[in-house]
Amino acid sequence: MQSRPLSPEQGKPASSPQAAILVGALGVVYGDIGTSPLYTIKAALAQIANPGEAEILGLLSLLFWMLMIVVSLKYVTIILRADNRGEGGTLALMELALRGVSGPGRRWRLIVLGLIGACLFYGDSMITPAISVLSAIEGISVISHRLDQWVVPLSVLVLACLFMIQSRGTGAMGKLFGPVMLVWFLTLGALGAWRIFLEPGILRALNPVWAFAFIAEAPWKTFLLLGAIVLALTGAETLYADMGHFGRSAIRRAWFGLVLPALVLCYFGQGALILGDPSAIKNPFFHMAPDWGLVPLVVLATIATVIASQSVISGAFSVTRQAVQLGFWPRMVILHTSAREEGQIYLPRVNMLLFIAVVVLVLAFRSSEGLAHAYGFAVTGTMLMTSLLAFAVLPRNTHGVKRMLWLCLVSVFLVMDVLLFSSNTLKLHDGGWVPLLVGICLLTLMITWKQGREKMHDALAGDHQPLKSFIASLEEYPPTRVPGTAVFMSMIVNTVPPALLHNLKHNKVLHEQALFLTVESADVPYVSFSERYELERLSRTTWQAVARWGFKQEPNVPQLLEQIMHEHPELNLEPMQTSYFLSRQTIIVVRKVSWQLAWRRRLFAFMARNASRSTRFYKIPPNRVVEMGMQMEL
Repeated sequence: MQSRPLSPEQGKPASSPQAAILVGALGVVYGDIGTSPLYTIKAALAQIANPGEAEILGLLSLLFWMLMIVVSLKYVTIILRADNRGEGGTLALMELALRGVSGPGRRWRLIVLGLIGACLFYGDSMITPAISVLSAIEGISVISHRLDQWVVPLSVLVLACLFMIQSRGTGAMGKLFGPVMLVWFLTLGALGAWRIFLEPGILRALNPVWAFAFIAEAPWKTFLLLGAIVLALTGAETLYADMGHFGRSAIRRAWFGLVLPALVLCYFGQGALILGDPSAIKNPFFHMAPDWGLVPLVVLATIATVIASQSVISGAFSVTRQAVQLGFWPRMVILHTSAREEGQIYLPRVNMLLFIAVVVLVLAFRSSEGLAHAYGFAVTGTMLMTSLLAFAVLPRNTHGVKRMLWLCLVSVFLVMDVLLFSSNTLKLHDGGWVPLLVGICLLTLMITWKQGREKMHDALAGDHQPLKSFIASLEEYPPTRVPGTAVFMSMIVNTVPPALLHNLKHNKVLHEQALFLTVESADVPYVSFSERYELERLSRTTWQAVARWGFKQEPNVPQLLEQIMHEHPELNLEPMQTSYFLSRQTIIVVRKVSWQLAWRRRLFAFMARNASRSTRFYKIPPNRVVEMGMQMEL
């Protein structure tokens, strides 16, 4: 995902020209939902035996009103109101829901809901590139069936190229995303309008009566069909997740001004085509194009699916960074691919694992129709978690009739999400188990890491001495002082860090000045420089600082020290006169615990061993670091 340049004074996205934001939103926000016409109608009609006029009109009517209620009303109009200082997404909504909640039981329920949504998003990030690229490359089958055998190899080749260029960043490509998607949506609208012009009777599907008649005639079949219709809603969660990059207004204007009309025209155009030529049901999207435009359409569709895939891959990078900052995932290597764009990051491990998962999906399912069953489960699961969290956010600070109206509205959304999700659970054996398995594994890892860190925190807090009294005794009976400043990184505020005790025990010296620094993550996306830290002077030569970064920012300790030195000249933090002291814990699992506890503790120990080194995560120069090792039993 792209993001706007950060303003150094505010630490959050700066304003950009409105036209550029609208075009940028087309390329980043709407890539996923914009490629849904490639496979939605094809997957839905595959579940209807010999569809006639009534079935096609009923299907299109149902699809249209789902777009209007779920995407236009729920997400674009309502959910975008629940912003965390301008930022959206499942984790941002979770942090918003946790504000003011004190009970540990209710806090953990909200946390689990947010984590489930985030974990299912990873399933979406795996399936979107696979199904999108496969559906685009399948267009060559319309050109000639002799090319069928090349669909899977070409898809793997395109995906390999896509993941290989991630380390180079998306800045240059990002400039093309918006204009290309603008051409894509105009093409969707033009193709659909042409087919509707040839078969104008298809517009009768705008009447919801056709949807109700379709449901009344076969309620169970309609319920099963929701698992395919939901494919038209994929990407709705992205509208909310990317709100911080482009703003609520730009996302709404792009949706109602271009994206929604283009999608509706394209879906209705496919229906009009099938009414006139039932044989086009095999691949109605590509059959909409005239013969001379088929090859260009395949090329354009492939580019559009690459853009859609790029968006969810970048989204996975962003969600992982948020999870790390919020303490739900171990520290990871995060590389910036742009000197100007905060959102352009690259996580090598996540990129490698996503690529392996996507290729396995392509080779296992081999068609977009097969992947459609797996896709719906991840999407509807994330949408359901968003609705549940919205109950804790939208009615907040309202009373009386207004509160009841909010609760009724969110309840309607919840009922629809439950129907969509339950419909997709029936397809677990057809591929829905893939995102379910991924979600369960990731949820287990996240909760294990969070609870393991809390137990470590409690153990260290119980064993450590109060910092202020220790410093007072140290000033009264000072050790040998050496030139320079020592920065002791501490997990817990107001406690003596183990690195200090080890340094005094083994080196028996202390620098002329000492700074005890604790880094915390705030529950907001961005923390401005003016609110970056709190500094307290403990004695004539020692200080304590608590620094905070938002969950969409990365800690930079040397930059922080430069700011502190500039605002507090009495504290000498010159880079060449500053040494960093850190504790590196080695987790030892006690063997005398039950196997139910042992496996989670071993899992936590494994995650801790493979976490990125704190020096790299905090941008600390490695040649200025002294690490003190310690063992800790769990």
